[in-house]
This record gives sequence, C-alpha cells and structure tokens, in this order.
Amino acid sequence: MADIIIQIAAVLIFLAILCGVIRLVLGRTLVDRIVAVDMLTVISISLIALYAHVSGRFVYIDVALVYGLLSFLAVLAIARFLEKGL
Repeated sequence: MADIIIQIAAVLIFLAILCGVIRLVLGRTLVDRIVAVDMLTVISISLIALYAHVSGRFVYIDVALVYGLLSFLAVLAIARFLEKGL
C-alpha cells in the first residue's frame, strides 16, 4: 500500500513540474516567471523529500531545508530588486 502511495506522489510531483515549466515558458510578465521558478523550487524540495524517504537516507531532508531557505532568500532579493532596485 505504501508503494502505491509513493508512486502516486511521484506522478503528482512530475505533473506539477510539467505545469510549472508550462507557466515558466508561457508567462507573460516577469513576475509570472519568477513565481513559476519559485513554484518549481518548492516542487523540487518535495521531490528531494520523497527521494529521501524512498532511499532511506534522511540527510537529504537537510539538503531540502537549506535549498528552501536559499530559495526564499532569492525570492526576497528579486522582489526587492523589482520593487525599488538594489
């Protein structure tokens, strides 16, 4: 039963990646594309967490946390740049 749930989660993650890439390509404004990149980073964090669970190596959770923190700081920097410039 757990294997089926993991497979369903993997399929949903890859569908979300597909939607994010479509939004990245078809985004009309710069803000749309930035939101799409941020969404792709969140999805990749979930993919890292899923891989950590499947492989049994939970050190990848630390990698996902650091990646999430860096992604958050990058989005803040970009938002500040777009709002009033650096």
